[in-house]
Amino acid sequence: MEYGIMSVIPILILIVGIIVTKRLQEMLILSVFVSALLLYGTGFFTGFIELLYMAMASDTFQFLVLIIFGFGAMIAIFEKSGSLLGFGSTLARFATTPKKSLLTTWFLGLIIFIDDYLNALAVSSSMRSITDKKLVPREHLAYTVNATGACICVLVPFTSWSAFAVGVVNDYNLGFLDYVAAIPFMFYPLAAVIIALLLAVGLLPKVGLMKKAYERVEQGGPTMPEEKGSAIVKATINTDVKKSSPLNFIIPIIVLVIVMMYFDNDLIHGIIAALVVQAIMYISQRIMTPTQFMTNFGEGLTTMTTLAFIILLALALGEGNRELGLSEYMIEVFTVFISPQLLPLIAFLACGFIAFITGNFWALIVLVAPIFMPLSFEMGVNPSLMIAAIMSGVALGSQACFYSDAIFMTSAGTGVSPVLQVRTIMPYVVLGVIIATLLFLGAGFIF
Repeated sequence: MEYGIMSVIPILILIVGIIVTKRLQEMLILSVFVSALLLYGTGFFTGFIELLYMAMASDTFQFLVLIIFGFGAMIAIFEKSGSLLGFGSTLARFATTPKKSLLTTWFLGLIIFIDDYLNALAVSSSMRSITDKKLVPREHLAYTVNATGACICVLVPFTSWSAFAVGVVNDYNLGFLDYVAAIPFMFYPLAAVIIALLLAVGLLPKVGLMKKAYERVEQGGPTMPEEKGSAIVKATINTDVKKSSPLNFIIPIIVLVIVMMYFDNDLIHGIIAALVVQAIMYISQRIMTPTQFMTNFGEGLTTMTTLAFIILLALALGEGNRELGLSEYMIEVFTVFISPQLLPLIAFLACGFIAFITGNFWALIVLVAPIFMPLSFEMGVNPSLMIAAIMSGVALGSQACFYSDAIFMTSAGTGVSPVLQVRTIMPYVVLGVIIATLLFLGAGFIF
């Protein structure tokens, strides 16, 4: 059955509902319910459960849940071991002012580039106590972490994102060098990273909710926003523990990255290896007993249960969107009128909009590549420019979607809810979109 414009209804309900109510969890449930109603009619109740089953059975859900539970356990153990305090003390030597603390966060985001999940959780968990002490609102920390997540992962050709994209374009006789050639044309992620830097050093004004966050802190309020009904656990550093060597943080992270790279960028392998190293290091140093280690491990898991439920709902909505044919409909709408000069711009805006409303990123690359890559060959458009347009759109969606995994991971690390994150960063996202739009428009005529 062709649903056409009806496929947009669940997403519209979600977006409008979030804007009006500021509540993500309830709006996700309602949107999944409406998807089931459209798909299954009178059998909507069973259909609703079926969508949940489909989401739970997906490799994506299993992968994400293992990651967030694994990182939740790692972060809790890091905190209780005192290693985060030790690593934070080392970073604090450089982060002596609010600006320098944000610059340190930004540089860490560039350094930890191999995976956006690792980036979001490692950077936020190691920097939040420092930025708190320097009276930097958590909203700004969350923005800096988010802006150097997926955007850096698409700009560096040695990450899980770029490896996946290269695998997709291989079907069109393109490869690694073509991806590298596309990097200078990835205008949105480049703009997003630069905007985050300029905001950190004070060369861009603080506007909207970011400005209000700073006013709250300047008036003696907390760095952590007080959000009524927020579904995201407020992440805090336990200051009752004794500070230990920063190596107790650095070594497990290094092991995580090495093992991850060895096993074809599989983050699960890296997390498990890092947890084993944590156990060996902390128990041998008598920082904690085996019983305490497992207790802290369990506490870390429980902090992520709400986030896991939200991800389940988001993926269930994604299953509903797929069954409704939302992505196909949106691509059909956006590709009605195309000229060679406008193709890169249209690809960027179409991919960004679809990624933003569907929350699909890697899957979207697979979906749009068979449309835009052949079009680029047929119309004589530089294929590297087309790769850049697709990856820019996907990075935009990952950074700004209410229920993207990048937003969820940043929430887990900073304690700022997904809705507040997106509302806070939106002015800067729009600025990046404007810059990228102008550059893609120009590139379409020049290259």
